[in-house]
Amino acid sequence: MADLINRYDKNIWADRLRRYMLMGKNVIISVKGIQTSDNHDTNRLELVTEGKYYKKGDAYFVTYKESEVTGMEGTTTTVKVTDGMVTLMRFGSVNSQFIFQQGQKHVSYYDTTYGSFTIGVLASEVNIKVDDNGGEIQVGYQLEIDNQKSGENDFHMFIREVGHTNDKFSRECNSAN
Repeated sequence: MADLINRYDKNIWADRLRRYMLMGKNVIISVKGIQTSDNHDTNRLELVTEGKYYKKGDAYFVTYKESEVTGMEGTTTTVKVTDGMVTLMRFGSVNSQFIFQQGQKHVSYYDTTYGSFTIGVLASEVNIKVDDNGGEIQVGYQLEIDNQKSGENDFHMFIREVGHTNDKFSRECNSAN
């Protein structure tokens, strides 16, 4: 029964995503991620992609399709931003929902083609600076996989409308090169 409910919920969200992908502003999404394992190995990821950005009620949404670069080809990622909370949802070859709320631990399932497991997310930092034109989101968090600490993670997302420059992001990219 739970599996049937999960499939029903996923179908509803997938339907909503398709409708909202037709709306909204075309944006450039720049994501920088850093993963640090318990033994201090560091993995960095930088991604620049196109997506959609829109507001519904009091929440902002940014949606984009993953690619083979991230290892999640066939997955659509949606980030929902509300006051003090960021929810990252993925549907497709990977299905998950991470909730980032400073000082709070949230547990959810992470479904992949290789199997499912539980993910615990404890956000130590959630900084949100978005408005109708885009903005940035910065999150620092600890990750647990099946109740085992997996390390520290940070991600920084910049959202800007296609055709507009984001001077802060441009400076950061240029200084990194």
